[in-house]
This record gives sequence, structure tokens and C-alpha cells, in this order.
Amino acid sequence: MMPPVRTAPAFVRMAAHPLRWRMMTELAVSDYRVRELVELLGQPQNLVSYHLRLLRGSGLVTARRSSFDARDHYHHLDLERCADALAGAGAALHPGLRLDLTPPPAAIAESPARSSVLFACTGNSARSPIAEALLRHRAGGRVEVASAGSHPAPRTHPNAVRALREHYGIDIAGRRPRHLDTVARHRFDHRISLCDRVREVRPEFGDRPRPIHWSIADPAATDDVDQFRHLAAEIDTRIRYLLPVLTHATKPEAQP
Repeated sequence: MMPPVRTAPAFVRMAAHPLRWRMMTELAVSDYRVRELVELLGQPQNLVSYHLRLLRGSGLVTARRSSFDARDHYHHLDLERCADALAGAGAALHPGLRLDLTPPPAAIAESPARSSVLFACTGNSARSPIAEALLRHRAGGRVEVASAGSHPAPRTHPNAVRALREHYGIDIAGRRPRHLDTVARHRFDHRISLCDRVREVRPEFGDRPRPIHWSIADPAATDDVDQFRHLAAEIDTRIRYLLPVLTHATKPEAQP
């Protein structure tokens, strides 16, 4: 009797399609709207939308309505889910291939070079200062990091201060929001917007190098500290997956 045929894991089937794989590699770097993916991939919008629906149906990609233009959506590749799916795919092939693909929190510390990152949002009162503090904390001093806003708020939001202090032991109580103009002349290796408004109103912010966007909802209008805790956790996850990128980008080339 022939053994039963086992189908490939869902992740393998989903990622095996060339266009979906290209989408995933683009979304692994930055969140994008459909029309931006159409331009990046050079494919018709109906084809891009079709494969995006499949990726969303698999749970690998999520969509979030733009907080600036509510008619648009940003698509995000869930790297945590991808890591779990990759580990599961390896184990499905052979038990010895079960892998832990979670990036090490201190991966950047092994890099002798120093990279620089700028985070931006509108008020520089919650999202971008949280990202700045978490990257500085996790990078262990191996990254030059700053944050700024297009319309700085009078102060850092108290709930952002509280969320970082309670869950990460980081104190940003003394920092003041600052304007993007104050860092305009500094050349950063990576410029990351966390606010849909900044990305859509200030496209020159991410002109060079290639812009990165994290579409993250603004909790500053609410006094619900749980929203800030969720915000910090989401940003921390993205930071952990950014660290290996910074390490790879700054490692010296191997000598022959």
C-alpha cells in the first residue's frame, strides 16, 4: 500500500508563488498601500489585489486603514507568524529541521559598525519616542537613534512614559518632542515613519535612503494606558526584527 500523500504546509504553498514571494519580501521591509505595491512589482492592480487577498486570508499579511486617508489601507507582513510558519514547515519535513527563528534581542551588539536610525510621527509624543527608546535599549548603544515629529506636541505623552517604565524599565520622562527640521541635515542610514500622516504629507521625509513605513495607530487621543502598552509591544516586535537588518547592513565585507 502506498503511503498517504502529505500536502506541503500552508506557508510553503503560499510563499512558493513567485509574485506572492516578491510581495512578502517587499512587505518584510515596509508597510505599503496597494498602488505602491503595484508600482514596486510592475504588475496589474487586479493581480496584486488578488494575491494580497490570499496572503491576508492565510494570516501572513494584515491590513490597517490609513489614519490620514481613510480610503486607503496599509498592508503589513506579520514576521512573528512567518517565523512560526517557517519553523513549522521545517518540522513537517523532518523533526531535525525544527528551528527557532525568533531573532535574538541583542543581535546588533555583535556588529562593530554603527548604524543610524530616525523615527518620525506627527507629534513625536508617543509612537516615535517609544520606538527610539526601545531601539536604543535593545541595541545596547550600537545604534545612533533619534526621533522627531512634523508637528511636535508640547510634551511626551504620560502614558507613553508609563508604558515604557512599567514594562521595559526605560524612563523617558525628561525628553521633549522635537521637530523634523532639527534633524533635517543629519544623514541617517534608515528613516522610519510610524505615522500615516507624516508619510503621506511629508514624502520628502523618506526620500533617501529608501523609506520604511510602519503603519501604527496613534493612541495619543486616548487616556487608556492599555492602548499604549499594546502600542509599545507592537513596536518592540518590529524593533526585534529590525535589529538583524541593521546588523546585516553594517557588517564589514568578508576578506577573500
